[in-house]
Amino acid sequence: MTDIAERPIALESDDERKRKEAYFTASQTQLIWARFRKNRAAMIAGVVLISMILMGLFAPFLSPYDPTIAGRDKEYENGPPQIPMFWDHNGFSLRPFIYGVDRTRSIETNFRWVTTVNKEERRYLQFFVRGWEYSLIDFVIDLPGDRWDLGIKALTSDIHLFGVDKGKIHLFGTDASGKDIFSRTMHAIYTSLAVGTIGVFIAFVLALVIGGIAGYYGGWIDSVLQMITDAVRTVPAIPLFMALAAFVPQEWSSEMRFFFISIILGFIGWPTLARRVRTHLLSERSQEYVLAAKLCGASPGHVIGRHLLPSFTSYIIVDLVISFPYMVLSETALSFIGLGLKDPVNSLGVLLQNVSKADVLLNYQWYFIPAGFFVVLVLAFVFVGDGLRDAADPYASTRK
Repeated sequence: MTDIAERPIALESDDERKRKEAYFTASQTQLIWARFRKNRAAMIAGVVLISMILMGLFAPFLSPYDPTIAGRDKEYENGPPQIPMFWDHNGFSLRPFIYGVDRTRSIETNFRWVTTVNKEERRYLQFFVRGWEYSLIDFVIDLPGDRWDLGIKALTSDIHLFGVDKGKIHLFGTDASGKDIFSRTMHAIYTSLAVGTIGVFIAFVLALVIGGIAGYYGGWIDSVLQMITDAVRTVPAIPLFMALAAFVPQEWSSEMRFFFISIILGFIGWPTLARRVRTHLLSERSQEYVLAAKLCGASPGHVIGRHLLPSFTSYIIVDLVISFPYMVLSETALSFIGLGLKDPVNSLGVLLQNVSKADVLLNYQWYFIPAGFFVVLVLAFVFVGDGLRDAADPYASTRK
């Protein structure tokens, strides 16, 4: 028998040793990212989500026309989508083109305007064309009175990604007033994300403050705050917004209604995260590092903000991401039933109001295109949130 001392010892390679060192020295954020990258569905959803966020941020640049009534096409009302092509019965073209349209009326149509496609006229697609003027940073709050109006406009330009050499192009068609549905969809993504961001931010601040105080102090303070939390959780959303819709003055601007909806969504969306923060702080407040901070004279705010909440950061981020689709869903549902945003504001909920009409399903199927973007946006948030939740849980792999 070969002596045990003479047996060859398998040495670790440099790559294996570096990987182990990187694993044991990695921060919590690096570990979450490493686990998140292994989730293919979450990574694909993340790419889709980032793409849609960029589409919303650069909506004016991507939109060939003004999404408001000022940019409507009177000659192409309720027009179907115009898909660029490279060939037709007249031959092949290196430049993508669409057909022109003619608008006529006659005795046969009872003198009503009728739009027909002219297959003999080509309108060639162009990139980086000049059109309506816009500002990529356009933040305006029109409050009652002239003294309180706030506004920031920057990066003004009139260059758009695409257009045609003559006439107009409508990739997603037009609505009954002739407004470009593609331009409205791009701006609707931005509006819905903005409403969700403001609502989540308000809910996030309230949850950290209320949940942090309840979890740190406990006792009667915790009991009172939990009573308030349970009271907010039991408030039915739809009846609440029906009452608020009757309260909102009709003369309010679209910006005022926008911020009002965002604030209300934030004020009713904090209890879930507040309970999680409270539960974590109740279990962590008796740990040695918390007692050491107290003995050093640290204030309660310092202990909560610098020691307790950072130990819960990954779960808070995950909860925020998961909260986004619910905020977007709430805004869309409220706008769809007429209790949220209204025209001329472009949001996914406002665009979905058009699909509730009886003749849309039979005659104007392109009205459903914004609904597809809404579904993709919500699903992307859900998959990314689920992926982050699994990545933030160190025991997720052991339970599978």
